[in-house]
Amino acid sequence: MKILVSGSTGLIGSALVSFLRSQGYEVARLMRERSVRDEQTVYWDIPSGTVETGKLEGLDAVVHLTGVNLGAGRWTVKKKTAFHESRVKATRVLSDAIAGLERPPGVFVSASAVGYYGNRGNEVLYEDSPSGTGFLADLCRQWEDATKPAAAKGIRVVTTRMGVVLSLRGGALAKLLPIFRLGIGGTVGSGDQYMSWIGIDDLVLAFHLCLINENVDGPVNMVAPNPVTNAEFTRTLARVCRRPAVFPVPVWLLKILFGEMAEETLLSSARVLPGKLHDSGFTFRFPELHEALEYVLK
Repeated sequence: MKILVSGSTGLIGSALVSFLRSQGYEVARLMRERSVRDEQTVYWDIPSGTVETGKLEGLDAVVHLTGVNLGAGRWTVKKKTAFHESRVKATRVLSDAIAGLERPPGVFVSASAVGYYGNRGNEVLYEDSPSGTGFLADLCRQWEDATKPAAAKGIRVVTTRMGVVLSLRGGALAKLLPIFRLGIGGTVGSGDQYMSWIGIDDLVLAFHLCLINENVDGPVNMVAPNPVTNAEFTRTLARVCRRPAVFPVPVWLLKILFGEMAEETLLSSARVLPGKLHDSGFTFRFPELHEALEYVLK
């Protein structure tokens, strides 16, 4: 297979590209910066909506992972605009481009997030659960809807609703680990909110499944089968780090520091299960949180 990957230098993209190449796939990168000039790089410009479509002909698959980091501080109007452009507009530009090809790829795997479900408390959520409310849920809905031109062309479309990705190279765990290793970690707010998580290795294998299994389409929850509350996550991470975790972060402080971002990410609860991965026979290497953390931190 020849696979095009956007967001290839990010946390997930870099791990996925490395894995795919190790398995013998031909991988091309979709990039905005023209710092590299070779036949394996396709350039695009999101604001103008342009893509080097000539280089897209003959692709077997496209994996789309581009998106500005949602967890980097308060959500200002400017940042919200950037979130929308880097997700919704970018996905629409790419979806339109591949839908217009004479020989379109067989599958389009596009990123999404469990933020689609909003703040749902203890409710167990599967792929057919309705979307929630709030800025992030609205963003994820529009993000997924932006793949419709590709689907209308007959391309198999998979939207990957990802949870918290466990990796030392970036994401939430990389930010939390120094704090917990100092013994000053603690629960966030009440600690009752559910966290749906997945180890980076399992995530990469799940993406591979979406690429090769023609029966997998539509939304796919990219999460481990055992979501935990924030309190459970805190206890487990502290135990793996062999440190106490006795410094809770109060809700009022989070709201002062991060505002809406805190309410919709840090304090929001999404108890998401991987229904389609389970039905497809996918086997998790690390189904339990303590196993995943011990492996990542070894």
